[in-house]
Amino acid sequence: MRLLLAVLLPWLAFFTIKKPFQGILCLLLQITLIGWIPAAMWAIFSVNDYHAEKRTKQIQQQIIQQQEQDQ
Repeated sequence: MRLLLAVLLPWLAFFTIKKPFQGILCLLLQITLIGWIPAAMWAIFSVNDYHAEKRTKQIQQQIIQQQEQDQ
């Protein structure tokens, strides 16, 4: 869902991942037709990074819980 949003409305994708300042900057970039492609690529990269950070935090929590159970 967020990836589709990143392609169609790149600036809005930043607001969904709690990065409003980047969203405003992306909107300024997207206003120009030439800037749409870089804005969409930037948004896709940021959304992927957001999901990777969520997975990493989840794995870290699982490791901590496993270590606590082992002790």
